[in-house]
Amino acid sequence: MTRHIIAALVIAAALITSVAPALAQQSMGQTAPKEQAPAQPLVNLNTATKADLEKLPGIGPSMAQRILDYRQKNGPFKKVEDLMNIQGIGEKSFLKLRTLITVAPPKTTER
Repeated sequence: MTRHIIAALVIAAALITSVAPALAQQSMGQTAPKEQAPAQPLVNLNTATKADLEKLPGIGPSMAQRILDYRQKNGPFKKVEDLMNIQGIGEKSFLKLRTLITVAPPKTTER
């Protein structure tokens, strides 16, 4: 019984020492610094090359080609959800991609 109490106290102490600094920062209006991966630019479905598309998770060479074929046949994507019109991209796949893609119109140069 004593071993269980000691083990519980050791665990509690470990939790307190790891959580207490973050709680102290929050109570002082500070947030703990978060390590963030460098933000990658969004892939524009309307201007992306096959190589650009293949960098997206779950998009291989044949799927990238289907996206390009769809864009050529139907014109520019109007919304990111249009990606689900492509065979092989369902809601589950789309949800993994939606924060990585955009459908900004192609840039044109003005004179």
